[in-house]
Parts: sequence; structure tokens; C-alpha cells
Amino acid sequence: MTPSPAALTSAPDLSDRIALVTGAGSGIGRAAALALVRAGWQVVLAGRRAEPLAQTQAACIAPERCWVQPCDVGDASAVKGLFVAIEARFGRLDLLFNNAGLSAPAVPVDELSVEQWQAVVDVNLTGSFLCAQAAFGLMKRQRPRGGRILNNGSIAAHVPRPNSAPYTATKHAITGLTKALSLDGREHDIAVGQIDIGNAATEMAVPMQQGVRQANGSIAVEATMDVQHVADAIVQLAQLPLSVNVPFMTLMANRMPYIGRG
Repeated sequence: MTPSPAALTSAPDLSDRIALVTGAGSGIGRAAALALVRAGWQVVLAGRRAEPLAQTQAACIAPERCWVQPCDVGDASAVKGLFVAIEARFGRLDLLFNNAGLSAPAVPVDELSVEQWQAVVDVNLTGSFLCAQAAFGLMKRQRPRGGRILNNGSIAAHVPRPNSAPYTATKHAITGLTKALSLDGREHDIAVGQIDIGNAATEMAVPMQQGVRQANGSIAVEATMDVQHVADAIVQLAQLPLSVNVPFMTLMANRMPYIGRG
């Protein structure tokens, strides 16, 4: 059954909206989960380790609106089990934030092991695909149907850092995944977009604050921004009606060396 135009253009009732955040145990994932709970959502916290997820839950303004579900998103059977559990408990999913990510050591490509390459691909790309695939299935059959998928891209989805082949390649691939899923989701009222984030002040950004290698070989300290701005943007995107999509958003520290010549 196709929702009426009025249903698609009206703002969603957040009191029973269900979100899944992967990589919710730290960084951008934790900030996004906390912000969604403050906005009234119920949030499934997914990640490989239970303890950081429990810490995120404890930090929520309403811990009872968070549900901890450990899951390795690179494991197809684990992702299937995660979505079976979500459907059994809530009956639906309104938002998937594909956030779980991994990077490899910043070493020359000829010194990188195949195992290091594969680990990044498994989490960043295959994990995002598996979660999106399962979300599509649930969002298509739930009533009312539809939902939103938001992929965490990165500035690396546009330009690389030195010695970053696995991470950069997967984030470029996420852009292709976002475009393809956005097209495929239209007829099912599934809106798919991507947020490309530059230098949010999380654990991953510590090296930027200490000095990282630039394209010209120099080492420079880079500007960062409060991760709360990212969380606020995710909530804003999540609350749009399904008749509206933001295919790509770039959110970055204003003075980071992205626009301009490096």
C-alpha cells in the first residue's frame, strides 16, 4: 500500500520512531545515538563490544530508550540476527545510521597486509551493505512502509590522505552504494543519503590535533570541530519527511585543509 502524499510530507511522530546506530560505542556513533534519544527516538546501539555500548546507554538522557545489541557488522549471520531481533522487538525500523568504521595503519601501500586491507573492507563497505540490505527488507514490509538510511562517508570519500588506500577506497565505494540505494529505495519510500564528515573531535581525530602528514609531505596540526555539530545534523536529517532526501551533506571543521591546494 502506497502512503498518501500527506503522510509522506508530514513530520514523523518521534515517540515511536526506531533508529539503529552502528558503531554506537564511541565517537560519532555515540554522539548520534545520544542526540537521537534526546530528540525522542528509541535507539538500538550496535557495535562489536558490549561494554562501550553499555557506556553509551548509561550516558543517555533516557537509558530505557536505548537497547544494546552487540554485532559485528562484517559478519552476515550476525547482521541477520540483529535485524531479526529488531523486528521481533519493535516490528519496524525508521532510521539506519551506517556508522561503523575501521581504518588501517598509515603505512606505504606495499607494507600493508592483505588482512589489514580486508578488515577495513569487511567493516566499512561490506558491513554497510549488509545492514542496508537487511534494512531494505524490513522497511519494505513494515507498515507504514519506508524509512531512512544514512551512510557515514567521510571527507575521504572525496580526497585521500597519504597512506590511506583501504579507508579511502571503502569511503569512495560508500558513495557509489549511497547513489545506487537511493535510486533503488525510491519506489519503496526509503530515502538514502550520506554525510561526509571532516575532523570531528573524537578519538579518531586525536592525531589531527597533534599533527598529521599532508599531501606535500609536511606534518601539520589540523582544525577540528565539536562532534555535537555532527550529531545535531544527523538528527535534523533523520527528522525529515520521507518525501525529502539530502543525498550528500559535507560537514567539516572550517579551517581543515580540504578546500584549497595542499
